[in-house]
Amino acid sequence: MSHRLKSITLSILLILFGINSGIAQTLTQTIRGKVVDQISQSTLPGASVILLNSSPLNGTATDINGNFKLINVPVGMQTLKISFMGYKELTVPNINVTSGKEVILSVALEENIVMGKEIVITAEVEKDKPLNEFTMVSGRTFSVEETQKYAAAVNDPARMSTAFAGVISTDDGNNNIAIRGNSPNGMQWRMEGVEIPNPNHFSMEGTSGGGISILSSQLLTNSDFLTGAFAAEYGNALSGVFDMKLRKGNDRKTEYTLQAGLLGTDLAVEGPFKKDYNGSYLVNYRYSTLSMIGALGVEIGDAVTTFQDLSFNVYLPTKKAGNFSVWGFGGLSNQDSDAKKDSTKWESSYDQYNWNYKSNTGAVGLSHFFMFDEKSYLKTTLLASGTSRGGTQAKLDDTYSEIPEATEEFDQNKLALNSVYTRKINSKNSMKAGIIATMNFYNLEKAYMNESNTGIETQILQKGEALTFQSFAQWNYHPIEKLTMIAGLHYLMFSENKTYSIEPRASMKYELNNKQSISFGFGIHGQIQPLGVYFAQAADANGNLVFPNHELKITKSQHFVLGYDRSIGKHTHMKLEAYHQSIGNVPVSVDPTNTFSMLNNEYGFMTDPLINNGKGINKGVEFTLEQYLHNDFYFLLSTSIYDSKYQASSGKWFDTRFNGQFAGSFTGGKEFKTGPGFGNRIIGINLKTIYSGGLRSTPIDYEASVAAGETKYIESEAYSIKEKNYFRADVKLSFKRNRAKSTVTWSLDVQNVTNNKNVYGEYFDPLTATTKVSYQAPLIPILAYRIDF
Repeated sequence: MSHRLKSITLSILLILFGINSGIAQTLTQTIRGKVVDQISQSTLPGASVILLNSSPLNGTATDINGNFKLINVPVGMQTLKISFMGYKELTVPNINVTSGKEVILSVALEENIVMGKEIVITAEVEKDKPLNEFTMVSGRTFSVEETQKYAAAVNDPARMSTAFAGVISTDDGNNNIAIRGNSPNGMQWRMEGVEIPNPNHFSMEGTSGGGISILSSQLLTNSDFLTGAFAAEYGNALSGVFDMKLRKGNDRKTEYTLQAGLLGTDLAVEGPFKKDYNGSYLVNYRYSTLSMIGALGVEIGDAVTTFQDLSFNVYLPTKKAGNFSVWGFGGLSNQDSDAKKDSTKWESSYDQYNWNYKSNTGAVGLSHFFMFDEKSYLKTTLLASGTSRGGTQAKLDDTYSEIPEATEEFDQNKLALNSVYTRKINSKNSMKAGIIATMNFYNLEKAYMNESNTGIETQILQKGEALTFQSFAQWNYHPIEKLTMIAGLHYLMFSENKTYSIEPRASMKYELNNKQSISFGFGIHGQIQPLGVYFAQAADANGNLVFPNHELKITKSQHFVLGYDRSIGKHTHMKLEAYHQSIGNVPVSVDPTNTFSMLNNEYGFMTDPLINNGKGINKGVEFTLEQYLHNDFYFLLSTSIYDSKYQASSGKWFDTRFNGQFAGSFTGGKEFKTGPGFGNRIIGINLKTIYSGGLRSTPIDYEASVAAGETKYIESEAYSIKEKNYFRADVKLSFKRNRAKSTVTWSLDVQNVTNNKNVYGEYFDPLTATTKVSYQAPLIPILAYRIDF
């Protein structure tokens, strides 16, 4: 593009956003934070903190508590250099400084292994490197800024993750993801080190996703995303882990964020409790914008959709008893749809149904952090959580009378205790060990119309409690500067049927030089089945009530990962990983003519009789090329080639539902600084494109479907149809303006900008006696406004 064409394009954007010239103004902000040891979390008083490229030089040293404060920092992207004797010097780039809010950082330094004469070893914050020092492979950190900046991420970590290698969306109308060919229910959500219930609105039982994330980006800080061979502290997951971290509120001044958009209107407030106390609070509330529009009498779609959520984090430090925090989130969501009592307007059988669905989720945690000495600490969390999901479905007959067909009511309340002890023995050795005990109180009910359409049949009706117990221990050994080795063991037990799993884990990383490294990881990982599966009920030959799935074992997976990392200059990074996952004890149908496997189950409680005879294999190669933000430009190119197979109870192998065989994505963006006070006004252009193999489907048996009045499949050809390859392009435009005491951001996020019709699958419509195609999300524009002050 010529210089003249660039100027014309930029001028058009300036006019569109209504930018006027004016008197230049230099806006500044404060950067505060704390410097600690990476492993022991002990503070490092006297550490040097320098703002690079500042003139005159802007720097300071941490106080006796490891805290630092830099004032008069110009708005824009800034870089800090932190150093402390005996530790690797650390460079922290791309710190987004705005006039609306102070920047508060937590910086962890790694101790030098080399002893003897003083040397300087320089490191840089790497986004590809996870925060957890016990993770050597298949993990990376992600920032809140990425969930806000990436096109189509809409502040949602799960939607953002589809930009990463090995991750695909299983239905882009929600945020369910498949990692390395695994089902979405193989993933786990964690917050502050403890497992939490699925944090998504409109979520269903037995899956990890939903329509809209409950979690507010206002509360999150840099967190980890893991896709295989997890460290020993992670259990009860097969495919991936979102390990979320919460940020503390500002403990010096009160700040606000107001945001309004298509997905909701929310208000965040944070600040101190009192002067000269380091405690703080941070609260965010959101209410559905669609609900507010609907309350005005404007109909949007066929169903009435409402949701609201609340997130909070309260930090309460003490002088001698350690630091306490009370945190949590809650979300209420429901949808209702009434069929029109005019059969001439029914275009498919779905139009004949009245239905409603609710999905309510909440969790409250009390965490305690206690330092025994400068080398060890204990973190204990008590978490109370609950979910209530369910709904009803009724069909209108020829006289428009309701015929009940389905009822679900799944209530689960959990009380979990998580206690982890960490000790840094010396610069070469550290260890971590802990226990996780979770008591689940459940009340489950599921009833559906029977096969002969003569009445409602109860499939699940169970109330009780069950204990899940986990423990782990892991060792981090750093014999030389270039080599790190991790070994650990995880134990998982489910009291309901007294099944257990013992899971060894190991990994290593060797730095070939200051730009290249190789890594290897191995682990056995177990996962308990979705709870309702165990309580599927049926009658035996004598009419007695039996529970055929009660004794199902824990599904186990062996992960092998081999990785190669290379830095290309200061701002670009390349990563290559090969993996092999062998899965056993997979529940499959007891009927050899039925090809059902839990590896294909996307949601819900399977109630057919199952047996642990199934197997699965996922293998592939992933490539990532990423340029971190430099000169206001970034990009992330991810590709993967993979194969995902499963073995049914017949012994025959099939493709899984998620075996698209390849996936590629490109995510990138550019910022343009304009206007008076260069950098006070920023235009952002962000792009995301995905091209991947289509999902797989089983052929429909048309004659059997006509006879049954519902979709029937040719089981012997399970998932033999590969749908059309998936393509989607998303574009996000933003305009940010820094004022003296506030920052305003406008954004337009256009999802599926080409309105490509990506196929989800096919189904039989008994109303028209034809097979029809179900498509994924169409073009969706999302306009949003945000002000920080």
